[in-house]
Amino acid sequence: MISDTVKKWCIENNIAISAEQLSQLEEYAALLKEWNEKMNLTAITDDEGIAVKHFIDSISLLKFRELNGRVIDIGTGAGFPGIPLKIMRPEIDLTLLDSLNKRLIFLDEVCRKLGIDAELIHGRAEEYSLKEGYREKYDFAVSRAVANLPALCEYCIPYVKKGGEFISMKGPDGKAELIASENAIRLLGGESGEIKEFVLPDESSRIVIGIRKISATPSKYPRRGQKINKDPL
Repeated sequence: MISDTVKKWCIENNIAISAEQLSQLEEYAALLKEWNEKMNLTAITDDEGIAVKHFIDSISLLKFRELNGRVIDIGTGAGFPGIPLKIMRPEIDLTLLDSLNKRLIFLDEVCRKLGIDAELIHGRAEEYSLKEGYREKYDFAVSRAVANLPALCEYCIPYVKKGGEFISMKGPDGKAELIASENAIRLLGGESGEIKEFVLPDESSRIVIGIRKISATPSKYPRRGQKINKDPL
């Protein structure tokens, strides 16, 4: 059922998907449900919900961007959108970052079972972007509904190299969040790009926000996580 729903959506949206990729998504869903009985990974456990709200929502990004190069998924949680994007685009160099180690243990199992090569980082986003091997080293940073956009910009934009892009996947409030983020985007070396709106098969609204990196992020950013959340730029 999961593969049928995803395949139908891909055909309707002119996104090629193979039988092997559909099989990987099915196995991913099975692992998600199995591990969710041991730890809180997702509140969505029915096949239709997983297919639409996790898999299709994640790969919908491919309607608007041809991802390439180094991609980091910040606050990946149970692997969304990073793992579905890697399944669909095996050639990307994927990093999955999350602050909760037990999620990374799950993701390590997912990558092993699905034959996926990805770097897994257990750490805080605001700390790893200060490290030489990660700061301004990525072509794309992606994040799906992790925090309000003004704070999320400070977590994510420092990872993106000049000429790259931070892509935020949001619900219907995304436009208002973008307006509130204008100062943060400017201070962090970004520039607001295009907004794409679409509707999932369950009729829920989604917005993809692109923020281009046009100059280096000043060294004083990001601040500590508590400061980021309490006093957004």
